[in-house]
Amino acid sequence: MSFQPQLVALDIDGTLVDWSGRMPDDVRAAVRRVVDAGVPVVLSTGRSWWSTRPIFEQLDLPDGWAICSNGAVGLRHAPTDVVFEERFDPTVTLQKVADVAPDICVAIERGLTRVANRPFPEGEMEGPLEFASLEEMSAAPVCRIVLRDPNNEQAIFEDMVRQLGLHGVSYFVGWSAWLDIAPFGVDKSHGLKRVCEDLGIDPSNVLAIGDGNNDIDMLAWAGRGVALGDAGPAVQASADHVTAKFLDGGTVEELRRWF
Repeated sequence: MSFQPQLVALDIDGTLVDWSGRMPDDVRAAVRRVVDAGVPVVLSTGRSWWSTRPIFEQLDLPDGWAICSNGAVGLRHAPTDVVFEERFDPTVTLQKVADVAPDICVAIERGLTRVANRPFPEGEMEGPLEFASLEEMSAAPVCRIVLRDPNNEQAIFEDMVRQLGLHGVSYFVGWSAWLDIAPFGVDKSHGLKRVCEDLGIDPSNVLAIGDGNNDIDMLAWAGRGVALGDAGPAVQASADHVTAKFLDGGTVEELRRWF
Protein backbone atom coordinates (compact mmCIF):
# COMPACT_ATOMS: atom_id res chain seq x y z
CA MET A 1 0.00 0.00 0.00
CA SER A 2 3.05 2.30 -0.15
CA PHE A 3 2.38 2.63 -3.88
CA GLN A 4 0.96 6.04 -4.83
CA PRO A 5 0.07 6.65 -8.48
CA GLN A 6 1.79 9.51 -10.29
CA LEU A 7 -0.15 8.81 -13.48
CA VAL A 8 -3.47 7.01 -14.04
CA ALA A 9 -4.04 5.30 -17.41
CA LEU A 10 -7.66 4.39 -18.12
CA ASP A 11 -9.21 2.24 -20.79
CA ILE A 12 -12.62 3.56 -21.89
CA ASP A 13 -15.09 0.85 -22.94
CA GLY A 14 -15.97 -1.38 -20.01
CA THR A 15 -13.80 0.73 -17.69
CA LEU A 16 -15.27 4.24 -17.87
CA VAL A 17 -18.45 3.59 -19.84
CA ASP A 18 -20.71 0.58 -20.23
CA TRP A 19 -21.32 -1.06 -23.59
CA SER A 20 -24.17 1.37 -24.32
CA GLY A 21 -21.72 4.26 -23.87
CA ARG A 22 -23.14 5.45 -20.55
CA MET A 23 -20.73 6.76 -17.90
CA PRO A 24 -22.01 6.36 -14.31
CA ASP A 25 -21.88 9.51 -12.20
CA ASP A 26 -19.68 7.86 -9.56
CA VAL A 27 -17.09 6.99 -12.22
CA ARG A 28 -16.96 10.63 -13.33
CA ALA A 29 -16.63 11.74 -9.69
CA ALA A 30 -13.84 9.23 -9.02
CA VAL A 31 -11.84 10.46 -12.01
CA ARG A 32 -12.39 14.06 -10.87
CA ARG A 33 -10.74 13.22 -7.54
CA VAL A 34 -7.64 12.08 -9.44
CA VAL A 35 -7.58 15.31 -11.44
CA ASP A 36 -8.10 17.40 -8.30
CA ALA A 37 -5.12 15.63 -6.73
CA GLY A 38 -2.95 16.94 -9.57
CA VAL A 39 -2.26 13.47 -11.03
CA PRO A 40 -2.38 13.16 -14.85
CA VAL A 41 -5.23 11.02 -16.20
CA VAL A 42 -4.41 9.52 -19.61
CA LEU A 43 -7.18 7.87 -21.61
CA SER A 44 -5.62 4.81 -23.23
CA THR A 45 -7.95 3.27 -25.74
CA GLY A 46 -8.44 1.38 -28.96
CA ARG A 47 -10.79 4.15 -30.05
CA SER A 48 -9.85 6.79 -32.58
CA TRP A 49 -9.50 10.34 -31.30
CA TRP A 50 -12.94 11.18 -32.72
CA SER A 51 -14.52 8.61 -30.40
CA THR A 52 -12.18 9.45 -27.52
CA ARG A 53 -12.72 13.20 -27.49
CA PRO A 54 -16.33 13.06 -26.16
CA ILE A 55 -15.11 11.02 -23.16
CA PHE A 56 -12.17 13.39 -22.61
CA GLU A 57 -14.61 16.30 -22.54
CA GLN A 58 -17.27 14.50 -20.51
CA LEU A 59 -14.63 13.93 -17.81
CA ASP A 60 -13.57 17.59 -18.14
CA LEU A 61 -9.93 16.55 -18.20
CA PRO A 62 -7.32 19.31 -18.20
CA ASP A 63 -5.17 19.83 -21.28
CA GLY A 64 -2.95 16.81 -21.65
CA TRP A 65 -2.20 13.46 -23.24
CA ALA A 66 -4.44 10.79 -24.74
CA ILE A 67 -3.35 7.49 -26.26
CA CYS A 68 -5.59 6.30 -29.10
CA SER A 69 -5.74 3.52 -31.67
CA ASN A 70 -4.24 0.97 -29.25
CA GLY A 71 -1.06 2.97 -28.75
CA ALA A 72 -0.38 3.89 -32.37
CA VAL A 73 -1.40 7.54 -31.88
CA GLY A 74 -0.40 9.86 -29.05
CA LEU A 75 -1.79 13.36 -28.90
CA ARG A 76 -2.32 16.33 -26.64
CA HIS A 77 -5.61 18.15 -26.25
CA ALA A 78 -6.55 21.02 -26.29
CA PRO A 79 -5.88 22.12 -28.95
CA THR A 80 -5.60 18.71 -30.61
CA ASP A 81 -2.00 18.07 -31.59
CA VAL A 82 -0.82 14.64 -32.79
CA VAL A 83 2.59 14.19 -31.15
CA PHE A 84 3.48 10.77 -32.51
CA GLU A 85 2.00 8.17 -34.81
CA GLU A 86 3.17 4.67 -35.75
CA ARG A 87 2.26 3.51 -39.25
CA PHE A 88 2.55 0.33 -41.32
CA ASP A 89 1.90 -0.80 -44.89
CA PRO A 90 -1.70 -2.09 -45.10
CA THR A 91 -1.41 -3.62 -48.57
CA VAL A 92 -0.96 -7.30 -47.68
CA THR A 93 -3.59 -7.27 -44.94
CA LEU A 94 -6.21 -5.50 -47.06
CA GLN A 95 -5.58 -7.87 -49.96
CA LYS A 96 -6.17 -10.83 -47.63
CA VAL A 97 -9.40 -9.21 -46.44
CA ALA A 98 -10.52 -8.74 -50.04
CA ASP A 99 -9.88 -12.45 -50.70
CA VAL A 100 -11.29 -13.93 -47.47
CA ALA A 101 -14.10 -11.53 -46.47
CA PRO A 102 -14.91 -9.04 -49.24
CA ASP A 103 -18.27 -8.04 -47.75
CA ILE A 104 -17.21 -6.86 -44.27
CA CYS A 105 -16.78 -3.28 -43.10
CA VAL A 106 -13.16 -2.08 -43.25
CA ALA A 107 -11.70 1.25 -42.11
CA ILE A 108 -8.19 2.64 -41.99
CA GLU A 109 -6.76 5.54 -40.00
CA ARG A 110 -3.99 7.97 -40.80
CA GLY A 111 -3.62 10.47 -38.00
CA LEU A 112 -7.03 12.10 -37.58
CA THR A 113 -8.22 10.95 -41.02
CA ARG A 114 -10.38 7.85 -41.39
CA VAL A 115 -11.44 6.09 -44.58
CA ALA A 116 -13.89 3.17 -44.91
CA ASN A 117 -15.01 0.90 -47.72
CA ARG A 118 -18.68 1.13 -46.62
CA PRO A 119 -20.75 2.56 -43.75
CA PHE A 120 -20.34 0.97 -40.32
CA PRO A 121 -23.35 0.29 -38.07
CA GLU A 122 -24.84 3.51 -36.74
CA GLY A 123 -22.94 5.02 -33.81
CA GLU A 124 -19.77 2.96 -34.25
CA MET A 125 -17.72 5.51 -36.19
CA GLU A 126 -18.05 8.97 -34.67
CA GLY A 127 -16.58 11.96 -36.48
CA PRO A 128 -15.68 12.51 -40.14
CA LEU A 129 -15.40 9.43 -42.35
CA GLU A 130 -14.36 9.29 -45.99
CA PHE A 131 -15.05 6.39 -48.35
CA ALA A 132 -12.81 4.56 -50.81
CA SER A 133 -12.12 1.10 -52.21
CA LEU A 134 -9.76 -1.32 -50.44
CA GLU A 135 -7.27 -0.77 -53.25
CA GLU A 136 -7.39 3.01 -52.74
CA MET A 137 -7.07 2.54 -48.97
CA SER A 138 -3.80 0.64 -49.55
CA ALA A 139 -2.12 3.60 -51.23
CA ALA A 140 -0.23 4.87 -48.15
CA PRO A 141 0.82 3.62 -44.69
CA VAL A 142 -1.81 3.62 -41.93
CA CYS A 143 -1.79 3.58 -38.13
CA ARG A 144 -4.78 1.25 -37.74
CA ILE A 145 -7.05 -1.07 -39.69
CA VAL A 146 -10.50 -1.89 -38.31
CA LEU A 147 -12.49 -4.92 -39.46
CA ARG A 148 -16.16 -5.18 -38.48
CA ASP A 149 -18.67 -7.84 -39.51
CA PRO A 150 -22.16 -6.86 -38.34
CA ASN A 151 -23.79 -9.76 -40.19
CA ASN A 152 -22.13 -12.75 -38.53
CA GLU A 153 -21.72 -14.18 -35.05
CA GLN A 154 -18.51 -13.69 -33.10
CA ALA A 155 -17.36 -17.30 -33.63
CA ILE A 156 -17.70 -17.00 -37.41
CA PHE A 157 -15.85 -13.69 -37.34
CA GLU A 158 -13.00 -15.14 -35.27
CA ASP A 159 -12.71 -18.03 -37.74
CA MET A 160 -12.37 -15.45 -40.52
CA VAL A 161 -9.60 -13.74 -38.55
CA ARG A 162 -7.73 -17.05 -38.31
CA GLN A 163 -8.07 -17.48 -42.07
CA LEU A 164 -6.35 -14.13 -42.59
CA GLY A 165 -3.19 -15.57 -40.99
CA LEU A 166 -2.06 -12.17 -39.73
CA HIS A 167 1.71 -11.79 -39.37
CA GLY A 168 3.93 -8.75 -38.91
CA VAL A 169 1.19 -6.74 -37.17
CA SER A 170 -0.36 -6.47 -33.71
CA TYR A 171 -4.04 -7.32 -33.57
CA PHE A 172 -6.78 -7.32 -30.96
CA VAL A 173 -10.12 -9.10 -31.32
CA GLY A 174 -12.80 -7.02 -29.64
CA TRP A 175 -16.47 -7.27 -28.82
CA SER A 176 -19.18 -7.66 -31.42
CA ALA A 177 -17.11 -9.06 -34.33
CA TRP A 178 -14.56 -6.25 -34.27
CA LEU A 179 -10.82 -6.48 -35.00
CA ASP A 180 -8.17 -3.78 -34.53
CA ILE A 181 -4.91 -4.18 -36.45
CA ALA A 182 -1.92 -2.04 -35.41
CA PRO A 183 1.76 -1.84 -36.36
CA PHE A 184 3.85 -4.77 -35.17
CA GLY A 185 4.88 -4.41 -31.52
CA VAL A 186 2.54 -1.49 -30.87
CA ASP A 187 0.05 -1.64 -28.01
CA LYS A 188 -1.23 0.71 -25.31
CA SER A 189 1.96 0.36 -23.26
CA HIS A 190 3.96 1.54 -26.28
CA GLY A 191 2.11 4.85 -26.26
CA LEU A 192 2.16 5.21 -22.48
CA LYS A 193 5.95 4.78 -22.43
CA ARG A 194 6.20 7.88 -24.59
CA VAL A 195 3.92 9.78 -22.20
CA CYS A 196 5.99 8.73 -19.18
CA GLU A 197 9.18 9.86 -20.91
CA ASP A 198 7.62 13.23 -21.66
CA LEU A 199 6.35 13.72 -18.11
CA GLY A 200 9.36 12.23 -16.35
CA ILE A 201 7.32 9.51 -14.64
CA ASP A 202 8.65 6.00 -14.01
CA PRO A 203 6.31 3.20 -15.18
CA SER A 204 6.48 1.71 -11.68
CA ASN A 205 4.42 4.72 -10.55
CA VAL A 206 1.63 4.21 -13.11
CA LEU A 207 -1.81 2.86 -12.21
CA ALA A 208 -3.54 1.30 -15.24
CA ILE A 209 -7.11 -0.02 -15.31
CA GLY A 210 -8.73 -2.00 -18.13
CA ASP A 211 -10.82 -4.99 -19.08
CA GLY A 212 -10.05 -6.02 -22.67
CA ASN A 213 -7.52 -8.17 -24.49
CA ASN A 214 -5.96 -4.97 -25.82
CA ASP A 215 -5.23 -3.99 -22.19
CA ILE A 216 -3.05 -7.02 -21.40
CA ASP A 217 0.29 -5.41 -22.26
CA MET A 218 -0.66 -2.16 -20.51
CA LEU A 219 -1.66 -3.94 -17.29
CA ALA A 220 1.52 -6.04 -17.28
CA TRP A 221 3.70 -2.96 -17.94
CA ALA A 222 2.25 -0.59 -15.33
CA GLY A 223 3.49 -0.48 -11.76
CA ARG A 224 -0.04 -1.49 -10.75
CA GLY A 225 -2.23 -3.04 -13.41
CA VAL A 226 -5.85 -3.61 -12.43
CA ALA A 227 -8.37 -5.68 -14.37
CA LEU A 228 -12.11 -5.26 -14.04
CA GLY A 229 -13.99 -8.30 -12.79
CA ASP A 230 -15.65 -8.58 -16.22
CA ALA A 231 -12.27 -9.19 -17.89
CA GLY A 232 -11.41 -12.55 -19.41
CA PRO A 233 -8.93 -14.97 -17.81
CA ALA A 234 -5.92 -13.79 -19.84
CA VAL A 235 -6.57 -10.17 -18.93
CA GLN A 236 -6.98 -10.95 -15.25
CA ALA A 237 -3.80 -13.05 -15.29
CA SER A 238 -1.83 -10.08 -16.63
CA ALA A 239 -2.96 -7.81 -13.79
CA ASP A 240 -1.61 -7.22 -10.29
CA HIS A 241 -5.14 -7.00 -8.95
CA VAL A 242 -8.68 -7.80 -10.06
CA THR A 243 -11.35 -5.38 -8.89
CA ALA A 244 -15.13 -5.75 -8.99
CA LYS A 245 -17.12 -5.85 -12.22
CA PHE A 246 -17.73 -2.51 -13.90
CA LEU A 247 -21.44 -2.30 -13.07
CA ASP A 248 -20.58 -3.24 -9.47
CA GLY A 249 -18.29 -0.21 -9.21
CA GLY A 250 -14.93 -1.84 -9.91
CA THR A 251 -13.33 1.25 -11.47
CA VAL A 252 -14.58 3.47 -8.66
CA GLU A 253 -13.40 0.99 -6.03
CA GLU A 254 -9.85 1.04 -7.37
CA LEU A 255 -9.61 4.80 -7.79
CA ARG A 256 -10.98 5.39 -4.30
CA ARG A 257 -8.22 3.18 -2.94
CA TRP A 258 -5.71 5.90 -3.86
CA PHE A 259 -7.70 9.13 -4.19
